[in-house]
Amino acid sequence: MSMFSAFDVTASGLTAQRLRMDVISENVANANTTRTEDGTPYRRKIVTFQQKNPQQTFSQVLHNVSSGYSGSGVKVSQIFEDTTTEMNMVYDPSHPDADENGYVTYPNVNIVTEMTDLIDASRSYEANSTAFNASKSMALKGLEIGQ
Repeated sequence: MSMFSAFDVTASGLTAQRLRMDVISENVANANTTRTEDGTPYRRKIVTFQQKNPQQTFSQVLHNVSSGYSGSGVKVSQIFEDTTTEMNMVYDPSHPDADENGYVTYPNVNIVTEMTDLIDASRSYEANSTAFNASKSMALKGLEIGQ
């Protein structure tokens, strides 16, 4: 694994985790949004990752193992709406978005879950930052040897 590919891998992790934190922030900001542009309540969004340039064939994987495997980083594969978690129904007949029974449909955003995910994303971001700084430090030490 070359020095610059280590920078690429950690930079892709930093970018992916930053996007994940942005989506989590959007979820928290819209935790009480009962009406979006299309007239429905906000739905929680989830970010999924996948490896960049995944090897497709056995021979490619075998070649990478025999020649010294080098990672290629991570990328966001998709951002999708959470349709498995139920929306929150709250009785509030005075709310403008209440149905005929007086219930308001609130987003399926759970603040505790979002904060847990945010802590996880920030720790992952921090780990990628530490790995990047370690790679940078090794490169600088290598340059000092040549002096």
